[in-house]
Amino acid sequence: MKIHQLKAIALFTALAGAAQASAPLREYRALALSGPGEHIAALESADPGGLAQRPHASVIVRDAASGAIVHEYDPCASCMYTAPNWAPDGRRVAFVGVDAKAGTATLYSAAQGRAVALLSLKGVASAARWSPDGTQVALLATLGARKLSGAVEAGARLVGEIGAEEDVQRIAVAAADGGALRLVSPDDTYIYEYNWTPDGRGFVATGAKGNGDNNWWVAKLLHVDAASGALRVVAAPATQMNLPTVSPDGRSVAFIGGLMSDFGSIGGDVYTVALAGGTPRNITPGFAGTVNGLAWRGPQLLATALVGSDMAALALDPAGGPARTLWSAPVGSSAADGRLSFSADGTMAAAAQEDYRRAAHIVAGRLPQLRPISRDNEGFGPQVSVRNINWRSDEHRVQGWLLGPLEVEAGKTYPMVVIVHGGPAAAASPRYVGPGEQANPLVRELTAQGYFVFMPNPRGSYGQGQAFTRANVRDFGGGDLRDILAGIDAVAKVAPVDPQRLGLMGHSYGGFMTMWGVTHSQRFKAAVAGAGIANWISYYGQNGIDQWMIPFFGASAYDDPAIYRAASPIESIKAAKTPTLVYVGERDVECPPAQSMEFWRGLRAMGVPSSLVIYDGEGHALRKPDNQRDVRRRTLAWFARYLGPASQ
Repeated sequence: MKIHQLKAIALFTALAGAAQASAPLREYRALALSGPGEHIAALESADPGGLAQRPHASVIVRDAASGAIVHEYDPCASCMYTAPNWAPDGRRVAFVGVDAKAGTATLYSAAQGRAVALLSLKGVASAARWSPDGTQVALLATLGARKLSGAVEAGARLVGEIGAEEDVQRIAVAAADGGALRLVSPDDTYIYEYNWTPDGRGFVATGAKGNGDNNWWVAKLLHVDAASGALRVVAAPATQMNLPTVSPDGRSVAFIGGLMSDFGSIGGDVYTVALAGGTPRNITPGFAGTVNGLAWRGPQLLATALVGSDMAALALDPAGGPARTLWSAPVGSSAADGRLSFSADGTMAAAAQEDYRRAAHIVAGRLPQLRPISRDNEGFGPQVSVRNINWRSDEHRVQGWLLGPLEVEAGKTYPMVVIVHGGPAAAASPRYVGPGEQANPLVRELTAQGYFVFMPNPRGSYGQGQAFTRANVRDFGGGDLRDILAGIDAVAKVAPVDPQRLGLMGHSYGGFMTMWGVTHSQRFKAAVAGAGIANWISYYGQNGIDQWMIPFFGASAYDDPAIYRAASPIESIKAAKTPTLVYVGERDVECPPAQSMEFWRGLRAMGVPSSLVIYDGEGHALRKPDNQRDVRRRTLAWFARYLGPASQ
């Protein structure tokens, strides 16, 4: 292709982007389909880019057939709303508004265009859920919270007697017409997830004693009596658990169990156990995918799963028969309690979906026919090229995504940046690359500047079953780096990338893999390590979530220090030669800044060009748009400096 043709395409793309910017990209989150399947509620916001805060969302109710907006609820302009939940009759929707600045949370019930505040509390709250008869609303409440819930949020200041006071998230209940909040679950147990039992007399939940950020990995499956708050252990499996749900007859509990590195990063097999108690039974053994959503609908146990590169809806046999695929597509899909939201009879579903080239939109319909019903983002077209890459590494079949510029010049090679996802129990999956802060902005800017971007899913990732997810246990950085390097070789066979101009980056476990990569390979010419881990021994005593490490290392750092030391990038710091930008949040609970500091100091001692940025007040996830833009600007400048202009 001629140079003047490339310039014309670039100009057209810039003009198209400017036109699209006049109509902000719309975002859909926490989508919920009503029981009858007639309406959809979701948190919706518009992102024009350049905002000082994340775009404020409203609770939008749409007709599930036409996509037309029926009602909009926004009773608190300063609040962040949590997932909406439909009453059993499908006429009312409950949600919580959290005002972080005021330190309050308000429970709302909304119907017919009017939102009513049922109660307010000092602290934070989430997960509003109607009782089966619709007369009560339960929620998870943390009174007097010292921080927002979740280990990725900025930690409380570590002053005074550490651990003397811990936030406790409890199940609480209020009448559907308002009144006092009644705390139900015990004050010594942190509840992570819960669901009503079908008789409305209790709850099934996951919970643990002690610090809530740290102990999800050892949570037990619990029954909580709604009247007395009495707590009973249903099961204590060795796996991590998500999305407990009770069968319609009230006799058994289903949950997703597996090796999971982060609360909220859901993946595993499906287990069932008697609500009366017992040993959980895996009903999907050997499943060649990763279940990430679960719902009991009438006699059916429905699930969603990542199978290779595709998202799928499944019908499961509670007795353990083979799963039946109801729908699948190579898309990113999200809903309030998983990846699809199902109607009460299980015949209909809805979700917010997107892929790398198509902007987010709402789909709904009778399975397997899910069709787009929202049109807000139809003006946003593809901004990248996409290729699904599959390759072999050792005995594993590995998958990843290659994104690049829309047009490339014949005979020319381009630099490539490898982005390693966090986790490690997670996966890179389709997400639209477009304008605004919520649409893959780093990938957009890298590809716009002429880089290819490779996002591998090495061993330890989701999508190919539990054996693949467990394949990096006690081998952090070993086999997964071999998978990534083999993936780079596979990309080089099918795409015009320059193997002499490779960049490496990632955040969290991806930050560790970046630190590991530059101390165990000379293939990368520039690197960006976000919130990484340099020294697993010192990390064990510094972080606020040390319980996550036992399933992956097999023992504590005090019982088996050798395996921790063997996986520590700092042990191989003398091999580092790659210029590396390091960044982290000042109050990161999961990967404290001391780890980034230690790696940066090691690089400096070796004379390796490096830079360290610590973001004021931020946690593991950078929440302030200004800081997100700053780290993106620094990343782009770092790669441009050490990989050279993409136009070469």
